[in-house]
Amino acid sequence: MTQTVRLRRAGGSISATLPKDMADRLKLEAGDTVFAIETERGILITPYDPETEEALAIAADVARRYRNALRELAK
Repeated sequence: MTQTVRLRRAGGSISATLPKDMADRLKLEAGDTVFAIETERGILITPYDPETEEALAIAADVARRYRNALRELAK
């Protein structure tokens, strides 16, 4: 589902407010932590999951460690 979200200034940051029905469907509440992932198509916001955080950290480490090999494979 696509909905328009307005961005607001919050101190030195920019914040986005999710519509209540969307937050309810995703079981998100005020104070919850989410991931904001920059993708080729925009920003993906997904609920925080410790397993996902660990997987992203491992993927980043592998990408850093095998950077040259991955570049060669991408050709």
